Amino acid sequence: MTDKATSDLWWKNAVVYCVDVATWLDTDGDGVGDLSGLTRRLDYLAGLGVNCLWLMPFYPSPLRDDGYDITDYYAVDERFGSLGDFVEMLRTADDLGLRVLVDLVLNHTSIEHRWFRDRPDYYVWSDRPREEPSEVAFPGEQDGTWSYDEARGQWYMHRYYDFMPDLDITKPEVRDEMNKILGFWLELGISGFRVDSLPFMIETVGTDCRDNPVTFLRSMVEFLQRRRGDAIFLGEANVSPEEQQRYFGLDGGEGVQMLFDFRGCAAQWLSHARGDAAPLAEALKNRPPHPVGGQFANFCRHHDELNLGLLGESERDEIFAAFAPEETHRVYGRGIRRRLAPMLGNDPRRIRLVLALTLALPGTPVLLYGDEIGMGEDLSLNGRLAVRTPMQWSARPNGGFSPAEEVYRPVLADREYGFREVNVVSQRHDPDSLSSWTARAIRVRRECPEFGWGEWDVLDVGDPRVLGLAYRWRDGRVVTLHNVSADPVRVKLPDDLDLTGVERIRQMFGDAPATDLGREIELAGYGYRWLRLIDDEATTAII
Repeated sequence: MTDKATSDLWWKNAVVYCVDVATWLDTDGDGVGDLSGLTRRLDYLAGLGVNCLWLMPFYPSPLRDDGYDITDYYAVDERFGSLGDFVEMLRTADDLGLRVLVDLVLNHTSIEHRWFRDRPDYYVWSDRPREEPSEVAFPGEQDGTWSYDEARGQWYMHRYYDFMPDLDITKPEVRDEMNKILGFWLELGISGFRVDSLPFMIETVGTDCRDNPVTFLRSMVEFLQRRRGDAIFLGEANVSPEEQQRYFGLDGGEGVQMLFDFRGCAAQWLSHARGDAAPLAEALKNRPPHPVGGQFANFCRHHDELNLGLLGESERDEIFAAFAPEETHRVYGRGIRRRLAPMLGNDPRRIRLVLALTLALPGTPVLLYGDEIGMGEDLSLNGRLAVRTPMQWSARPNGGFSPAEEVYRPVLADREYGFREVNVVSQRHDPDSLSSWTARAIRVRRECPEFGWGEWDVLDVGDPRVLGLAYRWRDGRVVTLHNVSADPVRVKLPDDLDLTGVERIRQMFGDAPATDLGREIELAGYGYRWLRLIDDEATTAII
């Protein structure tokens, strides 16, 4: 593959950072974050080392579902600013080398969207409530998936709340409208879309269509690539490996370029709960193949719940017992609504291990805003909002988020996760802080294309508590070791890892200094090492 081809596939070696504009920074004093505030703090993200920004919804909305109930796909909510502010943000991001993804929420609209009254044919209707779909998105918060509309005298389908009716992708006019939305934001200069609820967006359940749903996805991908060849879809699909293959397009035709690895995320937490790397190693081995241009996105803490739905009930219970022991920590019977640091008891060793492992897994890492400083959650907020509190910039009132007396959402103020204890300013001046550590980890991660591009294997290092991975790409070879237990261990690089011609093993990143590394390597409890195998002094690697 040529150098030009690899540079075109920029997402293969990206580091993605998720931001909610509403909770980032308020510059006009109304208590709500805005696009001007986002623009002002893009230099912070560039300094952290991330090179791709993912924005949660910023479109006009009545905010009954935190902005995912949208009333206009071609505008910016006036609370956040204007389209001009959005374009200025994009220009600044481009100057700083940051690409921007925006949320694409086209499974449903708000019931207040003008389409629901002016273009009701855009939605899924029935003369009676059907048995399918039977699966609700939010168990305990929904009574079903069909609701009656008095004006039309029919039932409309909604996978989510009854105020978010589902669009009917089987209708050509709906697909045309979706393409217009894609084209509009691409024309402004974004680099792609995080596709919300990908399986629900392309499903034909509730309609009379018998077409394969993936055909609708392919048509959208083809449109995306015609309009901008290096733009991507990052799909949210908590599905089986077989379904993942379909979304990647391996059964013929075009598919999404990236998929979140929900299965790997859940397996990672099972490994952390057990102190045993086997669940994660098994999940990695069972990953389905993807095209050369495809990629898995790895995350340790989603912007929503930490969804454990792909695990068995007993496995979920293990994770709940370890990281969400109270009922208020849990949501929908399948997920956790806590931030990374509180889940791990604010133990710096464990926090750094989880972040290091997420950064070093095969694929592209995705970070949630605030995890790089160890922010906590607010369990007094409803459901998934617990993890969407304002960014904590400083020890000033409201954590430097806003000068307003009343803010969009409360800023954490008390105890060990409050803004007086946890904030960006104090950590940026501390070389030993989590923020400084994260910046170093991201820098090393971006200097290792093997993680994003390389062929990889799970290594048998002789101890089930340690996940060993070996990467190879072009003339570069990397080995990573992560100890998910509290016990110090001594592992051995397996004999089938060919070290012929390797002059030395250099530690690029780790929890402790390295000395005279050979086949046998020591790891502290929750320790980690990223190692480069040096063949000769002529290697192109600088770390």
